[in-house]
Amino acid sequence: MSLITTLARFEAVRDGRARPVATVRHRHLAERPLVLVPLTTAGETGAPLGALVGTERTAPRLLTVCQPRDRDQRAAFLAALAEEVLPHIEGFAAEVTTEERTETDPATGRRTPVRVELCTDAPQLLVPSAAGVEYVRLLGRSMRFRRTAEQDPAAAFPAPPRVPMLGRWLTHFAERAQVPGSSLLLSMTGLLTRHWATGQSPLEDQHLGSLLAWIDPPDGLSGAEAALRVELERDAEGLLCHPPAGPATDPAFDNKRLAPALARYDRARAVGRGVERAAAEMAELLATQLRPAWDAVWHGLDLLRALPEGAHVAERWKRDRWSYTAHRDRIRAGEPPQPRRDDAVTAARKLASRETAQARLEAQEALDDPLVMAGRRLAGEAFAGEVTAVVMEYTEAKVPRPRPLVTVRTEDAPHLAEGARVHRLLADGRTQTGEFTAAGPDRLTVRLTGGMGRGRQPEPGTVPEPGERVCWTLFEHAPRGGPALPEPEHTPWTHGGPPGAMADEPDPVTAEDYL
Repeated sequence: MSLITTLARFEAVRDGRARPVATVRHRHLAERPLVLVPLTTAGETGAPLGALVGTERTAPRLLTVCQPRDRDQRAAFLAALAEEVLPHIEGFAAEVTTEERTETDPATGRRTPVRVELCTDAPQLLVPSAAGVEYVRLLGRSMRFRRTAEQDPAAAFPAPPRVPMLGRWLTHFAERAQVPGSSLLLSMTGLLTRHWATGQSPLEDQHLGSLLAWIDPPDGLSGAEAALRVELERDAEGLLCHPPAGPATDPAFDNKRLAPALARYDRARAVGRGVERAAAEMAELLATQLRPAWDAVWHGLDLLRALPEGAHVAERWKRDRWSYTAHRDRIRAGEPPQPRRDDAVTAARKLASRETAQARLEAQEALDDPLVMAGRRLAGEAFAGEVTAVVMEYTEAKVPRPRPLVTVRTEDAPHLAEGARVHRLLADGRTQTGEFTAAGPDRLTVRLTGGMGRGRQPEPGTVPEPGERVCWTLFEHAPRGGPALPEPEHTPWTHGGPPGAMADEPDPVTAEDYL
């Protein structure tokens, strides 16, 4: 947690209202996101009980499982979920544009430009909390390896036709959710806590209703009072007035309302009468638990849309579009589902790409948002101030190059050593590099080493003028990944060997094993 966030939490407690920790929106929001509010059965991980899903605030589709222990009803729930979600996901696959990318020829090793398709947009899935993201991952894992009757006529319990495909897409969304800055699958609590700091703990922030109470409390109540009422207020039956649907249910609801409703449904099925009435009662009951979380997600969207989008958000969304397009191509090519476990090289590549994405996200958020940059300055990772002097110097090479010395008056205390590289964002979006040379009382001197053009004289606007305010960072603006990893078949034995070379089998029994 940065010092700025800690200070904002203290101010939220003092003022009784959440404090902003960002001045722009750092995540992409689709025009028509697909909102999914799931509900699971207590005591059985991933067992669906119901869900609200849709792209229209006023017209969600309610899916229910009247008896979660019934395999056929759970399969019907997954089929209905696929019927609702897959058309939205696949609806972005047809409209494409062409982009030029550089690819390496495996035979010659040469890098050549090629024209490839890129989907013009991609779907976005929103869930209420981080537990909803985990539930999407569990659904994908449980569905993508199912076999349909067409794929395996001898299957004992064949899956509905579209269920395995939905599992593959949900698995892809869940994997992208682990990439910092990705916006394909987002939790509303994660979105809101990135832009506001409350006076409660991060664990309490996972209650969407409580979080919104701090950000937008009702008239006459402080954030703490509103959050406490959302968390604890119960009706005459002892049921929560604001159920979190997180996606677990409230124990009081399970005991007082859900269990009797399940019993009535089972009795109706046993006697063969009143099944439709019992199912309608169950649907109405589950809707009372799902609708508050559904409305809270859309309320959070309204708050987030009021923030202007950050300058680098579109670039990160384009990476999501590349990811969506690549997965679309893998499905069209008939590739198998994602494996249960990654091999050593794939796992290392994923880890390296996520580390690079994290460094890139932190740099871009600081460049987009002065409030985030203030936190980096307090941490000694950047400094800002007014230019007091510029001394033009040149290299002693055959063709002299400009190397001006820029002195900045600043109150920041960056962690700089002599010769350290620093970076500055120019007005045209390019990055200028410099080298720290000297420090004085409230002054730092930087020698510009790049970003001034190729001529003897620097290009206009590339050298700051006295009186101009500048900001230098110690971190790179576009961090790159590490060296390339070998192909899976060339993995050294020290890192697991080629796939299948070291199977998880016991050692053979020999005569030495017996005394």
